Amino acid sequence: MNKQTATGEYSGERSYFCTFEGCQGRELMKVTCTECNKNFCLNHRHQNEHNCEKLEIKEDKTKTAEHVRQIIASKAAKAHPVPSKGKKSSKTAAKVALMKLKMHAIGDKGIPQDSRVFFLVYLPMQTKLKAKPMFFSKTWTIGRVIDSVADFNKISNPNNTGSEQKLRMFLHDCGGLLDTKASLELCLQQENLYNGSSVILECVPTDCSQIDNTHDYKS
Repeated sequence: MNKQTATGEYSGERSYFCTFEGCQGRELMKVTCTECNKNFCLNHRHQNEHNCEKLEIKEDKTKTAEHVRQIIASKAAKAHPVPSKGKKSSKTAAKVALMKLKMHAIGDKGIPQDSRVFFLVYLPMQTKLKAKPMFFSKTWTIGRVIDSVADFNKISNPNNTGSEQKLRMFLHDCGGLLDTKASLELCLQQENLYNGSSVILECVPTDCSQIDNTHDYKS
């Protein structure tokens, strides 16, 4: 039988026990967590107060999502590298090299003089070919530059096949991958490349975004 005090408060037995470990609390009415569906006292009714198992799962998912975002951000940074020497010193070195490159560079002679961009191209190591001074049109993409280098030097090009190895171009000073879809003009504007820069052409797995042994590529 229910009992009430003079103030109207309930003083009888409270039959809904709190399921939080170590708690002896109980309530007249059910206090159920909407996530784990367990019963708690008023002091432990919130998820963080009873260490709700559903809350832990959500937190784990959040941490996993954050970890994935960090990995994606890291790959994006590698896909758009900044030369390790610093832009000023790299630009100066490219200007000095440009004068020498223009004297011996090979390329499509149909490209107008004012549209030509000159690179010293280090060829795939397995070919055992020496680095070549070459010129390209600033309107070309990096992908077309790769095709041109392969054609001029008679290098097998698996880029239009289902091969797991592809020809990719990297910066010689830092080993960073150049985006095959980016135009030379855009790369020059963003100063990822300079007229007179040195680049590496190499056949690598499709997920490769960095060459670490750039010092092994010598002219």
